[in-house]
Amino acid sequence: MASAPSILEIALVLLGAAGAGLLARRVGLPAVLGYLAVGLLVSPFTPGYVAERHQLELLADVGVVLLLFEVGIEVDLFALGRDHRGLMWAAPLQTVFTTALVAVVMSSMGLSFLAASVLGLCVAMSSSVVIVNITRSRRRTTDRSTEQALLGWSVLQDVTGVGLSMVLLAVANPGSRPIGVAIASIAAFVAVALVGAWLLPQVLRALRNEHDLFLIVSVASGLGLAGLGAVVFGVPLALAAFVAGLAVTESPDAAEARRRMLPFRDVFAVLFFVTIGMIIDPAALGAGLPWLGLLLALLVLGKTLPGFVLARLAGLHARPGQLAVGLSQIGEFSFVLVSILLAAGAVAIEVHAAVLATVVLSIAGSTVLVRLFPAPAQGGLEQPGRDAQTA
Repeated sequence: MASAPSILEIALVLLGAAGAGLLARRVGLPAVLGYLAVGLLVSPFTPGYVAERHQLELLADVGVVLLLFEVGIEVDLFALGRDHRGLMWAAPLQTVFTTALVAVVMSSMGLSFLAASVLGLCVAMSSSVVIVNITRSRRRTTDRSTEQALLGWSVLQDVTGVGLSMVLLAVANPGSRPIGVAIASIAAFVAVALVGAWLLPQVLRALRNEHDLFLIVSVASGLGLAGLGAVVFGVPLALAAFVAGLAVTESPDAAEARRRMLPFRDVFAVLFFVTIGMIIDPAALGAGLPWLGLLLALLVLGKTLPGFVLARLAGLHARPGQLAVGLSQIGEFSFVLVSILLAAGAVAIEVHAAVLATVVLSIAGSTVLVRLFPAPAQGGLEQPGRDAQTA
């Protein structure tokens, strides 16, 4: 079979990730660091074996979709709005403030204000996948309120960031689709998701006793709605998957669908962190070290500290310090934005390399630092069930 080498490669990468994750845990570190290290080892930028990144990215995207689809099923927006009402203004304000601060600083370093604003948006948005990993880990020290606040903050960052990116990209490329059309596309996707919310529960109810078909339809629905949102309506894949999960959360069979998808989610989601590790080019990073230091400083001063202050001002039922640290990484959407800048010649290759390195370092740093906070008193930390992630 022509596909046998690819299957073998995927198996070896997964086994390597499992071994590296176990080793990381044995020395008291999050398994995510092991996954990132495996990605670096099989990247084209280090000696030795080079994995086929594109096929791993495809499987990683499947993991991201299932992960965010499952979170959408689990999150109760009404309870989130009731218990963390301050999120509705604090998260968008942090996103706008961070974007503006980074834009001002980067433009003073010689970048165009438009390119600097896009870099600001990269820094402002956190990684939904990493935050879900933090809140699902068996070794987490977050309480339930902080976990809900982290998830809600991340979602509102995504919504605000998508809106800002539409404005910035429309200004950068007047020939692209108008902002009004982009907003209408998002509204149309929400309408399609609502139709799915009406139709899918009826289908799942009919297949309740058909275990294999129930699983197939559940997974296909999550992948299909997320893919439809990304391809047809231009909604970022992770956000589309989350909205798709929200759409079916009221189904009586939603919890069962979520439970059956968990094994697939966990296996494929590991590859997300492996592919992140594959993007670092140590050679290109040498010239970009000053940019890397600047970006890390802006991440702390423009995102972590404001996040802490806003969390306190908003009166969230969460631990503000842990919340701010949990948000202190750069998200996967930044890959798209900084690649657009590089292709347009708006940033140099060393700036591009510095952004990618900041993504990896911030993911590793926030995952480690968030666990340094003491665990809440017994009863404040919900015991992880069988479906908790093991990173």
